[in-house]
Amino acid sequence: MLIPTRIKLNKSSKTLELGYADGQQFALPAEFLRVYSPSAEVQGHGNPVLQYGKINVALTDVQPAGNYALKLTFDDGHDSGIFTWNYLHELATEHTSLWQKYLAQSLLIQTAKYKTQTLACLLVLLFLVLLRAFYWRPQAFHA
Repeated sequence: MLIPTRIKLNKSSKTLELGYADGQQFALPAEFLRVYSPSAEVQGHGNPVLQYGKINVALTDVQPAGNYALKLTFDDGHDSGIFTWNYLHELATEHTSLWQKYLAQSLLIQTAKYKTQTLACLLVLLFLVLLRAFYWRPQAFHA
């Protein structure tokens, strides 16, 4: 188990800074920690639920959870994730690849929403065109 020797909540940069005895230093952004929270809300009881719209989230508190983890509190009210030492180290060492995975998943979701909204708009437009074609009849003007 890799236990950090230094833990600092940096509110100005919205990061959790971790230092280890072997010299490793990490700064984990609050948004990253929020979207990878080990809570049931995020992990979905084995079926992870993508968290998005957390770009401005900040950490408000960091408390020890026994001798094995940290309990992080976020300013959006989320506080149910217990980050074990091993999980924190995994997040720190895999930050780049996990972040890229999250961004790719977010992009897919946003693209799907955009396509759905576009399709809905096109269907409404088609309906209006057909409605006009069916009901609108040019009127002859008599002088």
